[in-house]
Amino acid sequence: MPVPWFLLSLALGRSPMVLSLERLVGPQDTARCSPGLSCHLWDGDVLCLPGSIVSAPGPVLVPTRLQTELVLRCYQETDCDLCVRVAIHLAVHGHWEEPKGEEKFGGAADPELEESRNAFLQAQVVLSFQAYPTARCVLLEVQVPAALVQPGQSVGSVVFDCFEAALGAEVRIWSYTQPRYQKELNLTQHLPDCKGLEVRDSIQSCWALPWLNVSADGDDVHLVLDVSEDQRFGLSLYWNQVQGPTKPWWHRNLTGPQTITLNHTDLFPCLCIQVWPLEPDSVRTSICPFREDPRAHRNLWRAARLQLLPPRGWRLDAPCSLPAEATLCWQAPGGGPCQSLVPPLPPANVTVNKALELPLLNVHPNLCVQVSSWEKLQLQECLWVDSLGPLKDDMLLVETRDPHNNRSLCALEPSGCTPLLSRASTRAARLGEQLLQDLQSGQCLQLWDDDLRALWACPMDKYVHQRWALVWLACLLFAAVLFLLFLFRKDQVKGWLRLLKEDIRAGPATRGRAALLLYSAEDSGFERLVSALASALCQLPLRVAVDLWSRRELSAQGPLAWFHAQRRQTLQEGGVVVLLFSPGAVVLCREWLQDGASTPTPHGPHDAFAASLSCVLPDFLQGRAPGRYVGAYFDGLLHSDAVPALFRSVPVFSLPSQLPGFLGTLQEPGDPRPGLLRERARLVSQALQPALDQLLKAPGDPGDPEDGARDGT
Repeated sequence: MPVPWFLLSLALGRSPMVLSLERLVGPQDTARCSPGLSCHLWDGDVLCLPGSIVSAPGPVLVPTRLQTELVLRCYQETDCDLCVRVAIHLAVHGHWEEPKGEEKFGGAADPELEESRNAFLQAQVVLSFQAYPTARCVLLEVQVPAALVQPGQSVGSVVFDCFEAALGAEVRIWSYTQPRYQKELNLTQHLPDCKGLEVRDSIQSCWALPWLNVSADGDDVHLVLDVSEDQRFGLSLYWNQVQGPTKPWWHRNLTGPQTITLNHTDLFPCLCIQVWPLEPDSVRTSICPFREDPRAHRNLWRAARLQLLPPRGWRLDAPCSLPAEATLCWQAPGGGPCQSLVPPLPPANVTVNKALELPLLNVHPNLCVQVSSWEKLQLQECLWVDSLGPLKDDMLLVETRDPHNNRSLCALEPSGCTPLLSRASTRAARLGEQLLQDLQSGQCLQLWDDDLRALWACPMDKYVHQRWALVWLACLLFAAVLFLLFLFRKDQVKGWLRLLKEDIRAGPATRGRAALLLYSAEDSGFERLVSALASALCQLPLRVAVDLWSRRELSAQGPLAWFHAQRRQTLQEGGVVVLLFSPGAVVLCREWLQDGASTPTPHGPHDAFAASLSCVLPDFLQGRAPGRYVGAYFDGLLHSDAVPALFRSVPVFSLPSQLPGFLGTLQEPGDPRPGLLRERARLVSQALQPALDQLLKAPGDPGDPEDGARDGT
């Protein structure tokens, strides 16, 4: 993470203060040391080769901290460049070899040991500097009298002047010794641009530098370059990656004022903009304005991809570095959250676009990798599902050992890690002894192990029969409930069976007439009433279509297209369209009759009634409705006089009081005798009445007198 500038933190805020930078005269690099140290800067740059870490042969000097400061390197009074001064703090690493044998008891001291303690500690310290598009490495030789220092003690610092860098650039600095005795130090800094410091009078490139402003306009971002009409300049967009080299994305040479538009989907936290005049030796100014933009961070996670690489590898691909952590987790079958495991993966920031190894002895399909940012899960992928098969119903055992080699076992369950042989009412506790025996007999697979902990996956297939016993018991209970229900409601069941028997005797010619129900979706209570009517009619020799049962098709096709298809199919098969009138439906019909060509606004996305009026009304106006349409309304919700006169050209029935006539109209000619018709009407009324009563009792129901309702006859 970037750290504040040494001695210049106030200058890098959003409103920088005016500071006067120290001026260095001349182009040469220099080095100086704190008192007690001597140092020498090698001429020219060296190769940046850190090498592997080696063991220190004794006390050695190593860098412990880096600090930076901005200065100006000036060739003339008004010809300066921005430069980065680096201070390296050093300390002693390692210990002197202790004397052996008689020297511990006052014997003669080893002359070679005394000579080494009177010598100098010397180190070759490498400073590596990278600022797009340049990189440098310099070598500093530092030494200090060995007699003046102690192991772990800070001995002072070395100051290097200086690394030139472009205004507004991002720089990275590393420091290590040759040979390398520890991990290199690193530092990332963002330099201010011409606007961030008062340097326009000293740095000539700021005189004619294109000034860049970033502004947002809805989903678009505008890069506005305010320059003179004849000035030529270069503009580059690139991804500035901490891990790995920068990746160019877009480059143009332009002239005069320009406005570049970017879509919000192109934004990433590491997207940077570099601009410079097309002149010899011009300074390039870089800014990365989207580091804190929430849209850029959302785009970054959408573009990130988590891959699992056999046999034990994983890789996170993303355009930018991610402030994220990766962990292993155990995904049990049947859903639920993936439970975090030890060992956790390294807690440092995830390295993107690089294959990494998982610390596992064996693989298992239930093991997954999670990538989280700020404690929020962003990505998850389970291991090698294609090769190892689906998730297994295995029990994960977590083994913990103390320094005395005493161990304890617990089983990972959704409620936590349950100790084996405990009295908890969980599956792991009930099977604790069996699982312990399986572990001791080698039937469990070891997934991971270290000195203090281990993970084991134990198969549970042999214990599945216990769950099947519970399933059979549930089936028996369900059958018993059905039997009791049959006993309590045997009269109604006998009625449906008798109707089924009559239907079978009547043959296929009298069964299955199509009926399309149309209604205005006013509220959930009225929809439940329509659903009860449709379900009851389905028990008769009728094939009922209603939009309540076709929500998916209705959403995909739209109400008007769905109604046209259903109406055409129903009428072609000799069926009938049932118009269920309600106060809302009457209002829609009156609007159509009064306004003519104007189309009423549907009450909801699935209101087929409002959409159907465009082709239902022409059938009535042109006299094609008789024999094809039937009207109905519900007792207590609407008065018969409220039905528009145009629709009374077809039979209109009040339900459930006129159910026999309604059902008789729906039947094909030659359908069952009157006794069976009355039995069917009774059964439909029994199914319809509870929903109607509930609607009438509901507060604010459609039976309010102001809506044209009556008391219910």
